[in-house]
Amino acid sequence: MSIEFLLTSLIIVASPGTGVLYTLSAGLSRGARASVVAAFACTLGIIPHMAAAITGLAAVLHTSAVAFETLKYLGVAYLLYMAWNTLKEKSGLSIDEDAAPRSTARTITTGILVNVLNPKLSIFFFAFLPQFVSTTEPHALPRMLELSGVFMLMTFVVFAVYGVFAASVRSHIVSRPKVLTWMRRSFAAAFVMLGAKLALADR
Repeated sequence: MSIEFLLTSLIIVASPGTGVLYTLSAGLSRGARASVVAAFACTLGIIPHMAAAITGLAAVLHTSAVAFETLKYLGVAYLLYMAWNTLKEKSGLSIDEDAAPRSTARTITTGILVNVLNPKLSIFFFAFLPQFVSTTEPHALPRMLELSGVFMLMTFVVFAVYGVFAASVRSHIVSRPKVLTWMRRSFAAAFVMLGAKLALADR
């Protein structure tokens, strides 16, 4: 495992994005357990993109404008839905220890969709993984699976750290109504900005 791959992956994973934002939101809303579940769900959402890259399906997204645009705007619509939902559900950020178990399925589903509905991830894997697999590699497929597994593990750990940290300060945040309002608006605005960024993305 090259140090270049590990450093590059860490920078990419740690950079704020939709998955990080969703995990932070889960940690602040429902505590450490929910944040870890959210981190796991976002990690699962990487699998389809990893599979697409390894099997060559990412090339279809890269060459087909219709396929790319369709998936892209589905992702944009979902991010806008999340922004609206964040503003609408004023009880979402509250101290309710019983809420986490009941919302586990929803947390997982949303976390997976957050990453599945992002065509840039497939293109990223398609362009990223080959850089660390030699064309003369006798076992290229196992090597790509290994690198993908490390990337997913790193994603889970980093996202979980973000989420657990957010959960550790939630009691200082959710007890203040004005802070809650600011947090809801900030998360909603961030989802809208990410949606706009995805809408403007090119293949």
